[in-house]
Amino acid sequence: MSKLTVRAENSSLSHFPHYGSHKVSIFNSSLRPQRLNLLAQKHILKLRVSCSITERQKEEAAEKHRIVKGLKLNGELGKNGGFISSSGDELGEAGNEDKEVGFEWGWPPWKNLPQGYKLIGTTSLAFVICNMDKVNLSIAIIPMSHQFGWNSSVAGLVQSSFFWGYALSQLPGGWLSKIFGGSRVLEVGVLVWSLATMLVPYLAGFMPALIFSRILVGIGEGVSPSAATDLIARTIPLEERSRAVSFVFGGLSFGSVTGLLLAPPLIQNYGWESVFYLFGFLGIAWFSGFQLVKEDRPWSFTEPMSWPPSFSRNKSLGELGTSLKDVPWKAFFRSKAVWAMIYTHFCGSWGHYTCLSWLPTYFSEELNLNLTEAAWVSVGPPLASILVTSIASQFADSLISKGVDTSLVRKICQTIAFLSPATCMILSSLDFGLPPWEVVTILTGGLALSSFALSGLYCTHQDISPEYASILLGITNTVGAVPGIVGVALTGYLLDSTHSWSISLFAPSIFFYLTGTIVWLAFASSKPQSFSEGD
Repeated sequence: MSKLTVRAENSSLSHFPHYGSHKVSIFNSSLRPQRLNLLAQKHILKLRVSCSITERQKEEAAEKHRIVKGLKLNGELGKNGGFISSSGDELGEAGNEDKEVGFEWGWPPWKNLPQGYKLIGTTSLAFVICNMDKVNLSIAIIPMSHQFGWNSSVAGLVQSSFFWGYALSQLPGGWLSKIFGGSRVLEVGVLVWSLATMLVPYLAGFMPALIFSRILVGIGEGVSPSAATDLIARTIPLEERSRAVSFVFGGLSFGSVTGLLLAPPLIQNYGWESVFYLFGFLGIAWFSGFQLVKEDRPWSFTEPMSWPPSFSRNKSLGELGTSLKDVPWKAFFRSKAVWAMIYTHFCGSWGHYTCLSWLPTYFSEELNLNLTEAAWVSVGPPLASILVTSIASQFADSLISKGVDTSLVRKICQTIAFLSPATCMILSSLDFGLPPWEVVTILTGGLALSSFALSGLYCTHQDISPEYASILLGITNTVGAVPGIVGVALTGYLLDSTHSWSISLFAPSIFFYLTGTIVWLAFASSKPQSFSEGD
């Protein structure tokens, strides 16, 4: 039998989040097991526990250790030290307990980070791998075309097939992210695209199978933007949103740089197949590591998380269908701001996807650079984008924190993102007799400044509706994937027909950049909208 004494005293502990879910059944007592609900208050209960059964001490110590790990240490707890002593000490009297806990929590280094930060960090890393798998074909397509005898039209078809799957998965990805949480959708997407990437070398000789594998890569990567948007909308406040979006989506630029740097030496030393094996393996490794980060979340975590509280693994198809019907689709398409986002996303994607797919070939054929040189100069735009992204996010968040209207900030950023590359493409397409390094520098500067869109268009989905942000991005990104399907293939067709890079690559992008700027300035808005049927 044990003796349990509970007495109320003042406490400087700020909260006791986990103990309310544990029964007192660890004590050999005649008391019936009950739940102790100790809520965060200025004054909470302290416990004095005396137990005459020495066999229970180890079990009590283990229970105490588990509770400690669930607590969020603050300065006051550090001063007071421990809170439960199996030998009968009162709360806050074990003066050296905090030192033991601090030592135990020292590894891994990210152990004490808020779960939201850990999820956003791993999401950014997923985007790094995402673009590595996206750009690897833009380099490998050159030796693959030589090996299999593909012309520019066939090469454009192979590269554009990725965007078929990318477009198809946008809306389902947004809806599933809202229902199941962005983290769950993201991990499945990474696994799918990584496995499909590793299949490319086995299927390259059979065109239908190769195209199907690239469609699978597109499907896996297509759910990623919506999943990331869901994470950010649930965890990041408005005044920090530009930096969060830039950090996560900035992983795409870093992935482009990494992929373009690694692909040429891998191809030259181990063959073009090696890039698909290695990059696919990295995605599978990320999937395994993400399980540790995801499961590190305590169930009573107080910050908003990507797992909706109402989530159930056993949702029926009927319930999922009802959730889909509850989305205010009609209200979305009655909003001028939504239509502005749709067209702007289309315009930005045209310039981005066509350049991402064809710039290495442009540098190789038009500027007479070899494979390694073409890859190195192709690194310039995404590498410069990393710097521009950090500047743009700080610029946008600073203006918003100072009280500048959010819509105005988003319009300024998006205008810079469109007019800069349009101007640089005009300069590059005109025959000024510029040497290759000057053309490369001009294009690098313009495409890097297009990263201002991360603090413009890509923040607007969360601005107008955090609840439906993932679905809104799914809508705009579905339309935004069309240039990947049409634009990439059309560029190859025009190149075969006209043999002019200015007409096939630059002219269409310039047109969409300019018209997109006009539409954005006229109709875009970051004003929160409820999207109720009565709006």
